[in-house]
Amino acid sequence: MLLIRDMTERDLRAVSAVRVRGWQFAYTGLLPQATLDAMSVEEDLARRREIFAHARGTADGPTDLVAERDGEVIGWACTGPCRDADADPGDGELYALYVLPEHLSTGTGRALLTASLARAADRGFTALRLWVLEGNARARRFYAIAGFAPDGGRDPNVVDGAPAPEVRYTLRLSGAAPAGPAPLGP
Repeated sequence: MLLIRDMTERDLRAVSAVRVRGWQFAYTGLLPQATLDAMSVEEDLARRREIFAHARGTADGPTDLVAERDGEVIGWACTGPCRDADADPGDGELYALYVLPEHLSTGTGRALLTASLARAADRGFTALRLWVLEGNARARRFYAIAGFAPDGGRDPNVVDGAPAPEVRYTLRLSGAAPAGPAPLGP
Protein backbone atom coordinates (compact mmCIF):
# COMPACT_ATOMS: atom_id res chain seq x y z
CA MET A 1 0.00 0.00 0.00
CA LEU A 2 1.24 3.47 -0.90
CA LEU A 3 1.21 6.19 1.74
CA ILE A 4 1.71 9.89 0.93
CA ARG A 5 2.67 11.90 4.02
CA ASP A 6 4.60 14.94 5.19
CA MET A 7 8.35 14.55 5.17
CA THR A 8 10.00 14.48 8.58
CA GLU A 9 13.59 14.97 9.63
CA ARG A 10 14.09 11.21 9.82
CA ASP A 11 13.24 10.99 6.08
CA LEU A 12 16.06 13.26 4.94
CA ARG A 13 18.57 10.53 4.08
CA ALA A 14 15.97 8.56 2.13
CA VAL A 15 14.86 11.72 0.29
CA SER A 16 18.48 12.43 -0.64
CA ALA A 17 18.80 8.90 -2.01
CA VAL A 18 15.58 9.35 -4.02
CA ARG A 19 16.82 12.68 -5.40
CA VAL A 20 20.29 11.42 -6.35
CA ARG A 21 19.02 8.20 -7.95
CA GLY A 22 16.22 10.14 -9.63
CA TRP A 23 18.68 12.57 -11.20
CA GLN A 24 21.05 9.81 -12.25
CA PHE A 25 18.22 7.94 -13.97
CA ALA A 26 16.18 10.80 -15.45
CA TYR A 27 19.02 12.98 -16.65
CA THR A 28 21.33 10.39 -18.23
CA GLY A 29 22.08 11.73 -21.70
CA LEU A 30 20.66 15.15 -20.78
CA LEU A 31 23.30 16.34 -18.29
CA PRO A 32 27.04 15.65 -18.28
CA GLN A 33 27.61 12.08 -17.09
CA ALA A 34 30.49 13.26 -14.89
CA THR A 35 28.05 15.52 -13.05
CA LEU A 36 25.62 12.66 -12.45
CA ASP A 37 28.39 10.25 -11.42
CA ALA A 38 29.74 12.79 -8.93
CA MET A 39 26.40 13.15 -7.12
CA SER A 40 26.53 11.94 -3.55
CA VAL A 41 23.77 11.08 -1.12
CA GLU A 42 25.96 12.43 1.70
CA GLU A 43 26.44 15.81 0.00
CA ASP A 44 22.76 16.02 -0.85
CA LEU A 45 21.87 15.04 2.72
CA ALA A 46 23.92 17.94 4.09
CA ARG A 47 21.97 20.31 1.84
CA ARG A 48 18.60 18.72 2.75
CA ARG A 49 19.38 19.13 6.47
CA GLU A 50 20.25 22.80 5.96
CA ILE A 51 17.08 23.46 3.95
CA PHE A 52 14.93 21.54 6.43
CA ALA A 53 16.36 23.40 9.44
CA HIS A 54 15.94 26.78 7.76
CA ALA A 55 12.38 26.13 6.58
CA ARG A 56 11.13 24.74 9.88
CA GLY A 57 8.43 26.98 11.28
CA THR A 58 8.24 29.38 8.32
CA ALA A 59 4.81 29.94 6.82
CA ASP A 60 6.21 30.52 3.33
CA GLY A 61 8.58 27.54 3.40
CA PRO A 62 8.33 24.51 1.20
CA THR A 63 5.85 21.67 1.55
CA ASP A 64 7.71 18.37 1.34
CA LEU A 65 5.79 15.14 0.84
CA VAL A 66 7.12 11.60 0.66
CA ALA A 67 5.68 8.45 -0.85
CA GLU A 68 6.19 5.43 1.35
CA ARG A 69 5.58 1.79 0.51
CA ASP A 70 6.17 -0.99 3.07
CA GLY A 71 8.02 1.45 5.34
CA GLU A 72 10.43 2.59 2.59
CA VAL A 73 10.48 6.14 1.18
CA ILE A 74 10.28 5.67 -2.59
CA GLY A 75 9.36 9.18 -3.76
CA TRP A 76 9.51 12.83 -2.82
CA ALA A 77 7.83 16.03 -3.97
CA CYS A 78 8.40 19.61 -2.89
CA THR A 79 6.26 22.70 -3.55
CA GLY A 80 6.27 26.29 -2.36
CA PRO A 81 6.01 29.88 -3.52
CA CYS A 82 7.08 30.45 -7.11
CA ARG A 83 10.63 31.81 -7.41
CA ASP A 84 10.22 33.27 -10.91
CA ALA A 85 10.63 37.03 -11.30
CA ASP A 86 7.44 37.19 -13.40
CA ALA A 87 5.33 35.17 -10.95
CA ASP A 88 1.89 36.40 -10.01
CA PRO A 89 1.12 36.61 -6.27
CA GLY A 90 -0.92 33.38 -6.35
CA ASP A 91 1.69 31.30 -8.17
CA GLY A 92 3.25 28.31 -6.49
CA GLU A 93 5.99 26.11 -7.82
CA LEU A 94 6.65 22.40 -7.94
CA TYR A 95 10.35 22.46 -7.07
CA ALA A 96 10.91 18.72 -7.29
CA LEU A 97 9.21 15.40 -7.88
CA TYR A 98 11.32 12.24 -7.95
CA VAL A 99 10.55 8.55 -7.62
CA LEU A 100 13.05 5.73 -7.30
CA PRO A 101 13.58 4.30 -10.81
CA GLU A 102 12.28 0.84 -9.87
CA HIS A 103 8.98 2.44 -8.76
CA LEU A 104 8.33 4.44 -11.94
CA SER A 105 5.04 3.73 -13.71
CA THR A 106 3.47 2.38 -10.51
CA GLY A 107 1.28 5.42 -9.77
CA THR A 108 3.69 6.78 -7.15
CA GLY A 109 4.52 9.93 -9.11
CA ARG A 110 0.87 10.56 -9.88
CA ALA A 111 -0.06 10.13 -6.19
CA LEU A 112 2.69 12.54 -5.12
CA LEU A 113 1.62 15.07 -7.74
CA THR A 114 -2.06 14.80 -6.79
CA ALA A 115 -1.24 15.36 -3.10
CA SER A 116 1.10 18.23 -3.98
CA LEU A 117 -1.61 19.92 -6.06
CA ALA A 118 -4.08 19.59 -3.20
CA ARG A 119 -1.57 21.04 -0.72
CA ALA A 120 -0.76 23.92 -3.09
CA ALA A 121 -4.46 24.75 -3.40
CA ASP A 122 -4.84 24.51 0.39
CA ARG A 123 -2.02 27.03 0.73
CA GLY A 124 -3.96 29.42 -1.51
CA PHE A 125 -1.93 29.06 -4.68
CA THR A 126 -4.01 29.63 -7.81
CA ALA A 127 -1.45 28.17 -10.20
CA LEU A 128 1.48 25.81 -9.98
CA ARG A 129 4.53 26.25 -12.20
CA LEU A 130 7.46 23.91 -12.76
CA TRP A 131 10.66 23.79 -14.79
CA VAL A 132 11.61 20.68 -16.76
CA LEU A 133 14.58 19.90 -18.96
CA GLU A 134 13.53 20.44 -22.55
CA GLY A 135 14.93 17.04 -23.54
CA ASN A 136 13.19 15.13 -20.73
CA ALA A 137 10.37 13.67 -22.84
CA ARG A 138 9.19 11.29 -20.11
CA ALA A 139 8.69 14.09 -17.55
CA ARG A 140 7.12 16.41 -20.10
CA ARG A 141 4.60 13.70 -21.00
CA PHE A 142 3.88 13.04 -17.31
CA TYR A 143 3.15 16.71 -16.63
CA ALA A 144 1.11 17.16 -19.82
CA ILE A 145 -1.10 14.20 -18.88
CA ALA A 146 -1.62 15.84 -15.46
CA GLY A 147 -2.86 19.03 -17.17
CA PHE A 148 0.27 21.16 -17.11
CA ALA A 149 1.11 23.03 -20.33
CA PRO A 150 4.15 24.95 -21.53
CA ASP A 151 3.56 28.65 -20.87
CA GLY A 152 6.38 30.10 -22.99
CA GLY A 153 8.90 30.38 -20.15
CA ARG A 154 12.38 29.25 -21.17
CA ASP A 155 15.71 29.12 -19.38
CA PRO A 156 18.89 28.41 -21.36
CA ASN A 157 20.33 26.69 -18.23
CA VAL A 158 23.88 25.38 -18.36
CA VAL A 159 25.13 22.54 -16.14
CA ASP A 160 28.88 22.15 -15.78
CA GLY A 161 29.45 23.91 -19.09
CA ALA A 162 26.89 21.85 -21.02
CA PRO A 163 23.60 23.27 -22.32
CA ALA A 164 20.58 21.95 -20.43
CA PRO A 165 17.70 24.19 -21.54
CA GLU A 166 14.52 24.14 -19.50
CA VAL A 167 10.91 24.95 -20.34
CA ARG A 168 8.29 26.09 -17.87
CA TYR A 169 4.91 24.44 -17.47
CA THR A 170 1.90 25.86 -15.61
CA LEU A 171 -1.32 24.43 -14.29
CA ARG A 172 -4.18 26.59 -13.02
CA LEU A 173 -5.54 25.21 -9.77
CA SER A 174 -9.33 25.21 -9.86
CA GLY A 175 -11.09 26.18 -6.70
CA ALA A 176 -7.94 27.60 -5.12
CA ALA A 177 -8.53 30.47 -2.75
CA PRO A 178 -6.58 33.63 -3.49
CA ALA A 179 -3.16 33.73 -1.86
CA GLY A 180 -2.63 36.12 1.01
CA PRO A 181 -4.68 37.05 4.05
CA ALA A 182 -8.43 36.64 4.00
CA PRO A 183 -10.33 39.89 3.59
CA LEU A 184 -11.68 41.45 6.78
CA GLY A 185 -15.42 41.67 7.28
CA PRO A 186 -17.38 44.95 7.56
